[in-house]
Amino acid sequence: MKIDGIDIPLLHQWVGKTESIQDVVHPALAAGMAAVLDRDAAPQAGEPLPPLWHWMVFWNTARQSELGHDGHAQRGKFLPPVPLPRRMWAGGRLNFLAPIDIGSALSRTSTIKAVDVKRGKSGDMVFVTVEHAISNADGIALVEEHDIVYRDAPQGTRQTQPVQAPSGATWTESVSPDPTLLFRYSALTFNGHRIHYDRSYATEVEGYPGLIVHGPLLATLLVELAQRRMPGAAIKSFSFRAVSPLFDIEPFEICGEPPDADGVVKLWAKNVRGELAMQAQAVLAM
Repeated sequence: MKIDGIDIPLLHQWVGKTESIQDVVHPALAAGMAAVLDRDAAPQAGEPLPPLWHWMVFWNTARQSELGHDGHAQRGKFLPPVPLPRRMWAGGRLNFLAPIDIGSALSRTSTIKAVDVKRGKSGDMVFVTVEHAISNADGIALVEEHDIVYRDAPQGTRQTQPVQAPSGATWTESVSPDPTLLFRYSALTFNGHRIHYDRSYATEVEGYPGLIVHGPLLATLLVELAQRRMPGAAIKSFSFRAVSPLFDIEPFEICGEPPDADGVVKLWAKNVRGELAMQAQAVLAM
């Protein structure tokens, strides 16, 4: 069965597909991430990797000739051959089981867990869920579910209804993204997606008003906010969902509330109009 050229049975054949790769948490990358996040000091070799910094490991080193027009690796190898042109990181869920030390060797086994085709107000969408199990010498240290959404090309003016962010946050900080920040994060994660650094592609091809702030960068900024406000607190799980994109053309705010009785910390990001961009929660080890 096909919907507007999407071969659904073909995509479903990718469910269960796996790949395994190895890497090392290089101290130079940790120093680079500390610089991008404007930390006073970088964690050193042998110290634990801060939460969500693992996204700078396990680069997708597809050859230049194997990249698609958007800068991503061409689909149909590990990720299914979704024909829709626009790809976004929609959200994820992470369980931190054991520390990952800077300088340690890691392995990652990735599995396609689900492929779902949906039709929304903005057109067809394909959701792909990938599970990553990251192990060090002692066993599995981190399990992550990563949600990817593929969408149609933009058709005229966007008409999506914004969602208002919660009001009255206890923690609020302003962030002013710029092309340098987005480029440096792309470089650290070896992310070739052109929506983050190629303004003419982002605006003229994909129809956005500016460069898009990376979903994982935004999630990392939320975790960094929580850690600044709760020094020494250990996060055992984290989940986040992208609601609407943020762009480099205006500042945004990262917000949060102290943990409740169950150790749940609510976090979110919003644009200058108070519209929700990402919602998240961290659960503390009690």
